[in-house]
Amino acid sequence: MMRRGVGRRGPGLVGTMARTAVIAGTATAAAGAVSHHQQAKAAGQQAEAAEQDQLNEVQSQMEVMQAQQAQQAVQAASGAPAATDMASQLQQLATMKQQGLLNDEEFAAAKAKLLAG
Repeated sequence: MMRRGVGRRGPGLVGTMARTAVIAGTATAAAGAVSHHQQAKAAGQQAEAAEQDQLNEVQSQMEVMQAQQAQQAVQAASGAPAATDMASQLQQLATMKQQGLLNDEEFAAAKAKLLAG
């Protein structure tokens, strides 16, 4: 009669399969976590880029408004009427607020600055 276990080395087939399954599962979970982290990072970068674009848009519109105000100051100094320009700038401010480019505080500050002349 032959004895079992004698001459066997290492784990059996079932043990090897179980260990392989654990290793494969761990590798899959780690790869999924890395992928999720990379996707979250990319989404964060996209959000930052969109926010920067919006900030640049607001800044450029504010520069336009400041140029218009400077022009109004020159017109006021020369005695030319600037009421029409002020009305158009107020309309532009209102449009920027409706588009969400200005919040209530920014709108109020810009409006006060415009009306102060």
